[in-house]
Amino acid sequence: MASSLKHTVYVVDDDAAVLGSLRFLLETDGFAVRTFRNGTALLNSVRSPGADCYVIDYKMPDINGIDLAGRLRKSNIQAPVILITGYPDENISTRAAAAGVKDVMMKPLLEESLVKRIRSVIQDDHPQTTQ
Repeated sequence: MASSLKHTVYVVDDDAAVLGSLRFLLETDGFAVRTFRNGTALLNSVRSPGADCYVIDYKMPDINGIDLAGRLRKSNIQAPVILITGYPDENISTRAAAAGVKDVMMKPLLEESLVKRIRSVIQDDHPQTTQ
């Protein structure tokens, strides 16, 4: 049944506190959540499309979020990607869009806006499913 289907969100951030708060926020709102401390950990665990949406931090030590999104696309993973960043830069949105990122959101995040955006991009990607 579509109403009992939990959408899965993969969250990648090198800050454990951010991972914990995003996990809590998203699980409270009914999402299944997997967290990763860096891009390499995500790439090593993703073998097939398993997430309905990816929330990826831009600035991480091993691989930045834009490069990670590009690698996901090259691996034929088409789920929407939302890039989160605390570094305002007018070029990020352009570079992110070129890498297949659906949206860029600034930290600190307004919790409701992130949840709404995730639901929106999942709905755009899977129009036949209902919440």
